[in-house]
Amino acid sequence: MNNVTLHTLSACKQAGEKFAVLTAYDACFAHAVSEAGIEVILVGDSLGMVLQGQDSTLPVTVDDMVYHTQSVARGNQGALIMSDMPFMSYATTELAMANAARLMQAGAHMVKLEGDRWLADAIALLSERGIPTCAHMGLTPQTVNKMGGYKVQGRDSESAKQMIEDAVLLEKAGASCLLLECVPALLAEEITRAVEIPVIGIGAGAATDGQVLVVHDMLGLTPKRTPKFVKNFMADTGDVQSALRAYAIAVKDGSFPAEEHTFK
Repeated sequence: MNNVTLHTLSACKQAGEKFAVLTAYDACFAHAVSEAGIEVILVGDSLGMVLQGQDSTLPVTVDDMVYHTQSVARGNQGALIMSDMPFMSYATTELAMANAARLMQAGAHMVKLEGDRWLADAIALLSERGIPTCAHMGLTPQTVNKMGGYKVQGRDSESAKQMIEDAVLLEKAGASCLLLECVPALLAEEITRAVEIPVIGIGAGAATDGQVLVVHDMLGLTPKRTPKFVKNFMADTGDVQSALRAYAIAVKDGSFPAEEHTFK
């Protein structure tokens, strides 16, 4: 696979072609994921729950993210690496600049921040300084305590309208892409049409430009009950590399996510 860039993802959107995203947290999985034709590796703060056994992503530190980004960069075979900015690491524009710089120096090609319109100043500043950003909207796990749990977002007309407006605003601020988590499929489709930048979905229906899952979830390795939007690709393939390739193919041919993985 040729090196994937933001231009690659934009070209996919313009051509109506889907692209695949998976998490990886170490060199071994980064090599396997990128070799399977996955365009984007997300070094997610989900590592707090998946690797560290935490109850949420909140305990994850910038040092954790730097370490795992470095590990992924060593194993990567041409995928674009997107690294999460962990809890409170971008609470001010000064913190956002300093911590995003650390992740980029560790090997990330883009950083992801959770929030809505309040991210605009940080995104504008980072974009101006040459740091691409992905704005993570909808269910934002870092604010799980305020949300009162992991719940689908944007189900009423007022919050849906607000999410669309915020997506457009963040694109104008300089966001390079959006990630929508646990939002109704019709809303995700409307947001995907409303912006020119690529939109990645997880539990957001099939109309987004790309799809992302936690790699341990789609391999059936998570000990806890998996969310509605997850499909176990290992169950039908029997080995890791075949499962990774099957996921990439299913995303690109539109067979994943299916209706049973979608919120209405």
